[in-house]
Amino acid sequence: MGKIEEANEEVVKKILEAKPVATCVKKARDVIPGLKGRMLLHAGPPIEWKRMSGPTRGAVIGATIFEGWADREGGAVKLAERGEIKFAPCHDHDSVGPMAGVISPSMSVYVIENQKHGNKAYCNFNEGLGKVLRYGAYSAEVIDKLKWMEKEMSPLLAESFKRSGPIDLKEIISKALHMGDECHCRNVATSLIFLKTMVPHMVETGFDGEIISRVIKFMGDNVLTFLNLLMPACKAMLDAGHGIEYSTIVTTLSRNGTDFGIRVSGLPGQWFTAPAPTPDTLFFPGFKKGDEGRDIGDSAIAETMGLGGFASANSPAVVQVVGGTPQDAANYSREMREITVAKHTSFTMPFMNFEGTPLGIDIRKVVETGILPFINTGVAHKDPGIGGVGFGLVRAPLDCFKKALKAFVEKYG
Repeated sequence: MGKIEEANEEVVKKILEAKPVATCVKKARDVIPGLKGRMLLHAGPPIEWKRMSGPTRGAVIGATIFEGWADREGGAVKLAERGEIKFAPCHDHDSVGPMAGVISPSMSVYVIENQKHGNKAYCNFNEGLGKVLRYGAYSAEVIDKLKWMEKEMSPLLAESFKRSGPIDLKEIISKALHMGDECHCRNVATSLIFLKTMVPHMVETGFDGEIISRVIKFMGDNVLTFLNLLMPACKAMLDAGHGIEYSTIVTTLSRNGTDFGIRVSGLPGQWFTAPAPTPDTLFFPGFKKGDEGRDIGDSAIAETMGLGGFASANSPAVVQVVGGTPQDAANYSREMREITVAKHTSFTMPFMNFEGTPLGIDIRKVVETGILPFINTGVAHKDPGIGGVGFGLVRAPLDCFKKALKAFVEKYG
């Protein structure tokens, strides 16, 4: 076995051994490494204000108003243009964020710990669908919802975690994959299992009954509640395998609405980017082709983990959301086997005779075959301030993998 194969085997072993658990809820500024002052984290590879997509700009404006650094859109834009707000990728700070992915210091985040290897990952709360910050909306109702989440939802969850103890997220994901979720665009089962786990502890907190009722209803009505736990769980597992010399395994797929970026285990500290593609979109009522923005979000960490589009065979119902047929869903999972090096031992697909989901995207296989990672995704409006327009399908751009392979050859020969 050569050095590359040995390294890739080690990466897969670390990922499979990882045990991500949700431990608590904390303020982002208190736990996320390096998040200080007027700093906002965003999805995808590094980007400056002038190149940001509409949804990312909208989320930056909304987060700036939420933080009280400005009281309206114009003031927020001026701060960004003058360079008075520092921007950094969530991934570079042990974090992930769906869609625009903006995390600000005052937001509460889930703290996920990989009990096997000791590393941690963080993500803020999911706001639901429609006009929400992560889709680039920043109206008064968006800001009011964020403030409500901090006032009522965050304290209740924080106290509930003290009673529940660590919650095994890997177990929840494994169960949900047998209940129709692919765990990216469809998180119906994961969200309900998580809520079922938390409700008894919420009741035990002694919080006002109306607050408990509002939080349970909000989380129960939101079919993507668990997405913001799944993403840091995937990151915690994948980061355990990041930084292994000679490995060609991809540990991050991510996008910011302008650029699509990947990170590779054997090339730590580097992003390899290409223009973000535009998803093939199934639109919400009232929106049409041409409204959609380019691919965006850290949520492709699900596909990096072998979930989402890679686990499409588990979720024929997801085609109602992203388009296609149940047979298409199964074929996507079969295709992704061609560019991965292993099968997951905990995440399995009943439709495929309980075969493990495809795991370990290899940059060499992507370049050699031309088969591109397949992603189920949410789609934001191209302009700031509007919000989500639908769900869709997209492929990662080949140039990211070509650039990574070139850098790998230059480093290792």
